[in-house]
Amino acid sequence: MQNQYQWLPFAVQRQSPHFDERPNETDVNLLVIHNISLPAGEFGTDYVDDLFLGNINCDAHSSFKSLEGVRVSAHCFIRRDGEVIQYVPFAKRAWHAGVSHFLGREKCNDFSIGIEMEGTDTIPYTDAQYVALVAVSKAILAQYPEITAERIVGHCDIAPGRKTDPGSVFDWQRYLNTLYQESTTE
Repeated sequence: MQNQYQWLPFAVQRQSPHFDERPNETDVNLLVIHNISLPAGEFGTDYVDDLFLGNINCDAHSSFKSLEGVRVSAHCFIRRDGEVIQYVPFAKRAWHAGVSHFLGREKCNDFSIGIEMEGTDTIPYTDAQYVALVAVSKAILAQYPEITAERIVGHCDIAPGRKTDPGSVFDWQRYLNTLYQESTTE
């Protein structure tokens, strides 16, 4: 981590206004993988950036009307080409999980880190994204050792029935095998 505010040195830094302090004495021990594309299924636009920075023009596309007044962010966003953008320092609470629970504990934003992958539930992620996700995850796990393989989940796992991301095309085996194989050989 770069400093006490926990910015990744290899990420583009753009601070979102959509975050706040975590509750006192809250240990970060969950990593949540999401997906997003705006408009849905379109990649390489600046709309996700605009959404997380609070600047989205809801008139720019008909599907954006539902985003009017929405205040969301993730800690990081990984584009299709592997570029990593960080919006919120890991020590702060990003607003990524919404109504959620994990192992009987509610409000996952309080104790989790959220990573958004540019994508959909049905279009495979790119090799560059998996490489970047492993790099980001390794940096997070080094700082937060309570995040074990069992505590790396999809948005669908903490908001079942409400969310489906990162979708069936996310290759959990590839991601976790690469993450832990590289972690044990370094």
